[in-house]
Amino acid sequence: MNGPAPVSRYLRGAGQHAVIEPDTYTDGGFVLSIGGAEQSHVDLADPEDIFYEYLRRIGHLVDLAAPWGEPVTALHLGAGALTLARYIQATRPGSLQYAVELERELLDFVLEQLPLPEGTRLHTVIGDARAALAELPADVRFDVVILDIFSGPEAPEHLACTEFYEEAAALLSERGVLIVNVGDEPGLTLVRSQVAALRRAMTDVAATAESGMFTGRYPGNIILAGTQKPWPAEWTAALTARGPHPAKVLAGVELDPFSG
Repeated sequence: MNGPAPVSRYLRGAGQHAVIEPDTYTDGGFVLSIGGAEQSHVDLADPEDIFYEYLRRIGHLVDLAAPWGEPVTALHLGAGALTLARYIQATRPGSLQYAVELERELLDFVLEQLPLPEGTRLHTVIGDARAALAELPADVRFDVVILDIFSGPEAPEHLACTEFYEEAAALLSERGVLIVNVGDEPGLTLVRSQVAALRRAMTDVAATAESGMFTGRYPGNIILAGTQKPWPAEWTAALTARGPHPAKVLAGVELDPFSG
C-alpha cells in the first residue's frame, strides 16, 4: 500500500524547495529535505525516537539539564522540523519552548504538515538567530539554548563568535546549558574556533561526538555544551554510556587541543 505522497514548499529566502516525504523505514516517520539535502527526521508516532545521531546526543544533554521529566524552558535557534522541540514535549510535558527560524515558509510548512504533539507550548520567532535574542521576553530564562545552524565551515560570522555566545548565555537560567551543533570538515577548523569562543563566554565547555570525529580525519558533527558551573564528571559518564556508540566526551584539559 502506498503511503502519503511527498509535499513541497518553495522557500523564497533560500531559493530552494523544501520537501517532506514519508520515511519508508519508519511507521509514522517523515524526512524534511531542503534543496535535495536531508535536514531533519521526525517520528510523529514516537517523538522520543530521534533518528539522527547528533540530535540524539543533543537530546541526551537536554536529559541531563534538569531532573528527568521536569518541565524546562528551551530556546531552539534553527528550527528545522522541530525534532528536539517534539522530544522535549514528549519527555518533559509542560515545557515552555521558543523556536527561531530565518525561513518563514519553512516553519509554516513544517507546522502545517507535521503537527506538534498535543499540549506543546511553542512560540515561534521569524528572523536571524542573533537579532531574535532581543525580541524574546525579558522575564524568561532558558534551561537549554540549542544552536543548530552551522552546517559547514562557512558559518555566519555574527553567530560563530564569543559575543553571540555571551548574548545567548545571558538568557540562561542558573542551571542553563548552551548547546551548539558544529558540522565541520576534516581538520575541524570550525570546531576549534567555536570551542575557543564558547570557552570565553561560559564557565566550562565539553564536547561530545562519535569517537572517531576527534581524530580530525572525517567530516561530521561535534556537539559542544557550555555550562555555568564546572562540567560535572557524572555527565561525562552518562553521555558516554548513552551513546550513540562509540561515544566520546572531552572536557577540561582533554579538550585543550581543540581550543583555538
